Amino acid sequence: MLLNLASNLIQASTSVATINDSKVYESMSGITRFIYEHFASIDANGIVNYTLPGYITLLVIFALSALVFKLGFARELPLLKNIVIYTFLFVGCILLTFFAFFLPMIEGLIIAALILIIYKTRLWREKREQAAENNN
Repeated sequence: MLLNLASNLIQASTSVATINDSKVYESMSGITRFIYEHFASIDANGIVNYTLPGYITLLVIFALSALVFKLGFARELPLLKNIVIYTFLFVGCILLTFFAFFLPMIEGLIIAALILIIYKTRLWREKREQAAENNN
């Protein structure tokens, strides 16, 4: 049911650019514009279908949000609690998908993920060096 609701919201939000694509594309953020320009399809009646780019944008935002959550905030939890957390994360990503049309949401999530990857790498390296010093 939640996926069906998300599907309806994405389909409704992606039909906005059918009248004047160039104006809408110009005001879109970079990665979202790339997704919508390259993955939109034209049906037999000549109508542009933006359903697939909407799903791709949602999945990219969810994947990056899950990565940022895992790197920065996740703790070891039981499976049911993880399912609840990621379900609510998915619902929140539906809202972020609407923001991603004209705000750099994907770019911001990429930067947050890169910063957290650098932080975790340095933390792992420091722990490894400290363990090596304790062994000597």
